Amino acid sequence: MKNLEYKGYTGTIEYSSEDELLFGKVIGIKSLLSYEGSTGAELEADFRAVIDEYLEDCRASDKKPEKPFKGSFNVRIPSDLHRDAALKAMELNTSLNGFVSESIRARLLQ
Repeated sequence: MKNLEYKGYTGTIEYSSEDELLFGKVIGIKSLLSYEGSTGAELEADFRAVIDEYLEDCRASDKKPEKPFKGSFNVRIPSDLHRDAALKAMELNTSLNGFVSESIRARLLQ
């Protein structure tokens, strides 16, 4: 397991040899949510507790929780690559977004 997953949130897993402690933070949101534990089970339990506490705090303050990895992001690429991708997408009768999504998916499966 490279990351922790809970209720749509993803957390890192790191180790501090100095403190002999596992720790991590929730990624994909601006809020800083961190957790720790002496064992994997403790780390995962604290991760879940931090997410539950964050969601409860949002509910209590009538604040919408941040949604991790919303599905949109800006990518800066050379103009010739942009042109080639757009032309290839048209050739394949798909949108540029669809072409980029499929390209990323294919690369992740390698």
